Amino acid sequence: MSKHVYRGGSPSAGRGPARESRVIASGDPVAEYWMSRRGSRRVLVVAPHLQAVTRLMDVVPVLESDFRVQVMLTVPETGYRWAGVEEHVRGLGCLTIPWHQAVDTRFDLALAACDWGVADLDAPVLLMSHGAGSVRSRISPHRDPAGHGLHAGRLVRGGEVVPAALALATDHEVAVLAGSCAAALPRAVVAGDPSYDRLLAGRPYRDVYRRALGAKPGQRVVVVTSTWSEHSLYGNDPLVLDRLVGELPAEEHLVVAVLHPFIWHGYGRRQVLAWLAAARARGLVVLPPEEGWRAALVAADLAVGDHGSVLQYAAASGVPSLMNVGSLVDVRRGSTAEVLSRVAAPLHLDRPLLPQVRRAIERGAGTGHAELAARITSRPGQALGILRRTSYRLLGLEEPAHAVPVAAVPAPRPLR
Repeated sequence: MSKHVYRGGSPSAGRGPARESRVIASGDPVAEYWMSRRGSRRVLVVAPHLQAVTRLMDVVPVLESDFRVQVMLTVPETGYRWAGVEEHVRGLGCLTIPWHQAVDTRFDLALAACDWGVADLDAPVLLMSHGAGSVRSRISPHRDPAGHGLHAGRLVRGGEVVPAALALATDHEVAVLAGSCAAALPRAVVAGDPSYDRLLAGRPYRDVYRRALGAKPGQRVVVVTSTWSEHSLYGNDPLVLDRLVGELPAEEHLVVAVLHPFIWHGYGRRQVLAWLAAARARGLVVLPPEEGWRAALVAADLAVGDHGSVLQYAAASGVPSLMNVGSLVDVRRGSTAEVLSRVAAPLHLDRPLLPQVRRAIERGAGTGHAELAARITSRPGQALGILRRTSYRLLGLEEPAHAVPVAAVPAPRPLR
């Protein structure tokens, strides 16, 4: 609980040391004097990186219109931070408070899509994944006794399970959790995947998305996606985008780049755009890391990538896919990415790309995309409804009676 007490005068009269100034916000005894609405349930959204922000901002709209609820955001300070995240969070228009204030304030609910800092919060935590599923596909470079992320080292602190509710995407993940952290099983909720649901809801707008990308009639949209790490598509071959725009006839193909936020934030937007400048000059369309990739997958005739979530979503939704074979060294056995490697056609970077692209488009989605989709969600179309129900249970409020709409993702806005 906050130790600050209102003693009259200006807001500065009640604050702590100058180096830890506080934002006037509900939940602070000093700031309550200036609040126009009292008694609202306070919801904290924890935003350590852009992927978490994207996932959580799919969920926030099902809560924020309720007059009984107020939503705030914070960026955790856990020793390291990603450049650009705070600026993006401020641009969302939500009330944002510093981390020291967040951990010093009681909240009625915290929404998190990453475990960074959540054990330090005074709030029941609803923890969900920020990518395709809660079971990690990438081999962990850290000490991970289970290898997949759903284990006591991440979910338990001081002998207590940290999340009040753990939103899992599939029934398969429940079985994984049972074998690695049985103490968390009573907190598990199979909720599906809100990002995947919104992607599928955009299918009626495929032509709108294609026009927004700049695709001409008859052009094939080739979405090229790379996750982070040295074994990613971009890590294996930083010239792959230049090669694709050089080899694929421009009158027949529109090449669209979707790079993981860690690439953008790890090097800086100016640097990444400088690296992509030659390919952009030859027609490459570049999407920003904040949004647009889901609409691009709806628009795509082919997705080219690696073991990351974006190619998993693409192949699961029925988009013909090419997966870089060099990324398999980073794939955990039994993971969703291993299923992806059986569904997608193999991409060999040491061979000409145009023949591989043409064969993959002619091959189509194949027959395995349904198996992959089952590894992404066991509750298709239901994620936002389940997450709202779970949130209101933790808030101790009666859930609104109206149904939860699944909004289509917005049209892509390429960088100019």
